[in-house]
Formats: sequence, C-alpha cells, structure tokens
Amino acid sequence: MSEKMSILKLQKMKENRDPVAWITAYDLPFAYTAEQAGIEMILVGDSGGMVQLGYQTTNPVIMDEMIMLAKAARRGAPNTFLIGDMPQGSYEPSKRDAILNALRFIKEAGCDAVKCEGGQRMAGHIKAMIDAGILVMGHLGLTPQSTQSFGGYRVQGKSQKNFEKTLEDALILQETGVFAILLEAMPSEPAGQIAKQLSIPVYGVGAGDMVDGQLVIMHDLQGFYQSFRPWFAKCYIPTVVENFVDHLSQIEDVRKNGKEERKDGLLVIAEMAIKEYIREVKEKKFPGKEYSYPIKEDELKELKASKKWVEY
Repeated sequence: MSEKMSILKLQKMKENRDPVAWITAYDLPFAYTAEQAGIEMILVGDSGGMVQLGYQTTNPVIMDEMIMLAKAARRGAPNTFLIGDMPQGSYEPSKRDAILNALRFIKEAGCDAVKCEGGQRMAGHIKAMIDAGILVMGHLGLTPQSTQSFGGYRVQGKSQKNFEKTLEDALILQETGVFAILLEAMPSEPAGQIAKQLSIPVYGVGAGDMVDGQLVIMHDLQGFYQSFRPWFAKCYIPTVVENFVDHLSQIEDVRKNGKEERKDGLLVIAEMAIKEYIREVKEKKFPGKEYSYPIKEDELKELKASKKWVEY
C-alpha cells in the first residue's frame, strides 16, 4: 500500500502537473475496492443520499446519515485520505454548527477533511472550521445543495459574469485557507483558467481536463445508478468486462477461489474499473473532450475579454 495522501503531497502534485484521481464511496465494499485499486482520495459525498439512500436530491440528507456512510467507507478504506461532505443545513446556520458538525466527521467517522459548498457567503463559516484545526475543501461552480438559485442543474462558468464571480469566490476561499477547491459542471476553459490562477489544487467533477485532478461518482463509474447519468460521467464496466472474463477463465476452481479469496465477483470487476479510471486520469485521457462540457466560440470570446482572464 502506498503512503497515505496528505495536503503537502496534493500541493506537490499540482506543481508537478500530476493529476489526482479520486472518487466517491459511501459503503464498505466500494471503499474497499477503491483503496485496493490505489485511489488517492475518497469523498463520502452527500450524493450518497441519492445513490445509496434513494432520495431524489441531496437536500434531505442529514448529518447522522452522512456519519453512518462515512464510518462504513472508513472501515473499507482505512488507509486512504477520506473527505466527509457537509450536508445542507449542517454548516450554514452558524459557525458553531459548522465546527461541531465538521468535527463529527473527524472524530466519529475518522475522516481526514471535510468539504462544503459556497464562496464568499460561506467564507466566515469555513474560516471558523479551519481555525478550529479542520482541513476544509471548497466547492464551487454547480453546487447541488443550492441548485434552485441557478434555476436547476445548469452548466456554470460560460458567461463572463458567472466566470468572474466563480473566480472571485475561489480566490476568497484560497485566502480563507481551504486546502483545495472542487469545481463542478464547467467547461474546460473557464475551469482551467481558475486552476491556473490559484496556487492551491483545483479539481473537477465535470469540469474538463485543464484542472488539477478528477473526481467521479462511484455509481456512475460502475453503472450502478438507475435514475440518470451526467453528461460528463463515464461507465468503465464495458471497458474492463473482457479482462474480468479472462480473469475468471484462469481460475481452476471458481467456487474454491470465491470461498478462499473472494476473487470471483463484483469486488474484482469494480476494482478493475477503478484502476482503469485511475490510469486514464494519470495519462490525461479522461475526461478529454468526449466527457467535457462544450463551450461556444462566442462564449469563450466573451470570457477572454474579461479583465480577470489571464493568458498563459
């Protein structure tokens, strides 16, 4: 097992342009397969409320449910950098609420850090958590907990105004002391511009291939969620299914192998899929244009006309 990730190593990876590959997990078996595959970070996302608990959105998820999911993920991946996702209502009411709930992730679930949404409007609460000694990752772009303010699930960063506001929020979060920022649902160009202007790592989930690393939802990668799949999500099972069949063909006694080593089923193919995802991120093949949101020429021209756009 390689050395556990740290914020110092994450920073060095940004400097070396070595993309980070991370994933969500909300239970023991998927967290286990992620760690065995060599994933660098795991996010126990509030998306678990949808893909694990069956809610229509992430909004109903409460802290007790998130702690339950995070505990399970930690048991499955005891040696992986684990981030707990602060659910709606757990950090907005007050700085005290933010600190106490973030500490629950650390003390009860064994998380290494927490993630929460919001820029300038949440900076005070985020700073309170950081001042309490908690590692915090920011989340900008499409922030699912507040999609109603965007008019639903809409791609962000395509207008000059939206890009400038996101960049301003990112710079504020950096000044506040977050160790990294996650950008969601943005075209490559504006997301990459923000990543270049910040000194801390900037990762993407549906934010193209110009950021410092990629996050995917485990259930999208495994084709394990029936309701929908985002534009930017790739299912890796078709890519590895032949390898799995070949793996089984080399086992003399499948029943004995399954009983003794559990190398005969979904744990194996799940790990294969995650390994393939990691490989494509490291080789900068994923997401590529195929799994990135497009931007029109006139929209990009408008962004480049911004006083906040820097040519590199």
